[in-house]
Amino acid sequence: MKTLAKLPVTIVTGFLGSGKTTLLRHMLDNAQGRRIAVIVNEFGELGIDGEILKQCSIGCTEEEANGRVYELANGCLCCTVQEEFFPVMRELVSRRGDLDHILIETSGLALPKPLVQAFQWPEIRSACTVDAVITVVDSPAVAAGTFAAFPDQVDAQRKLDPNLDHESPLHELFADQLASADLVILNKADLISPEDLARVRLEVAEELPPAVKVIEASSGRVPLDVLIGLGAGSEEHIDSRHSHHDHHHDGDDHDDHDHDAFDSISIELPQADESLLMDALTQLVVKHGILRVKGFAAIPNKPMRLLIQGVGTRFDKHFDRQWGADEARTTRLVLIGQALDAAQLEAQLRAALSV
Repeated sequence: MKTLAKLPVTIVTGFLGSGKTTLLRHMLDNAQGRRIAVIVNEFGELGIDGEILKQCSIGCTEEEANGRVYELANGCLCCTVQEEFFPVMRELVSRRGDLDHILIETSGLALPKPLVQAFQWPEIRSACTVDAVITVVDSPAVAAGTFAAFPDQVDAQRKLDPNLDHESPLHELFADQLASADLVILNKADLISPEDLARVRLEVAEELPPAVKVIEASSGRVPLDVLIGLGAGSEEHIDSRHSHHDHHHDGDDHDDHDHDAFDSISIELPQADESLLMDALTQLVVKHGILRVKGFAAIPNKPMRLLIQGVGTRFDKHFDRQWGADEARTTRLVLIGQALDAAQLEAQLRAALSV
């Protein structure tokens, strides 16, 4: 009886808006016949990233795509790893003869170390290995000293937490994402000057073991051979990687972590005028310090669905597919930030759209 080789797994981590989903889409579009399963850990009630990934032209029908994209929609992987991650991995392990690779996209708020440590569990370890942890860095945000969107909000949080001294929680999370990395991608390298990019590279290198490679990219465009086949076996050495949050997973202290400082709310609206909606979202982001906007919009008299992704006041939008014949034409959005009031945000959006 032939013994199956361990199934390689690539874990992609990074802050909201760093370009993780874009990188995964690039990997799937250039799979070159590889049979790849994807686990998307979406922070929020709507599987927006999963829907985006299902639109990739990877040479399979939508039904087949649905069967190879698994969504863990219940917060950060370090919290749900036992409840949700294990059964999903067990199912994939049972089908590993039909798979060549697994890609896992973590939430922008998830810590990669506990996820990698889950691959030490005997039932997973015997069948899978972590080929690499790839950390995607938002180079312009690091150059600006914010690591993610909204420096004012980050600074306010730092000042409110007496335990942080001069470091913000985002900086600690950023350092922890780098501490687990086997490969770091300085994404959006085309959006900053060569001098700023050099500074970002030096700052990132300070948080990395010497053997970890750092590469530059624009829109996640990196050759697939650079991204997979690294053979890092990350689960073998992850325990020796120090992170700021190690103590949160010793004993019963898990509930002490501060991921719930971030709120993710879902809003459903009727069809909306495109320009009114984008103006309303921009105003909402500025007023409430919203970090990320993701979702779909139904535009009157348009047969296609409008995909919306926003980081801070930076928005990307395009019509991604036709509405289904039996599909309700509604606008569904996820807003991510801190101290968000769902009822207030929905009321302000509805008022701006007069719906």
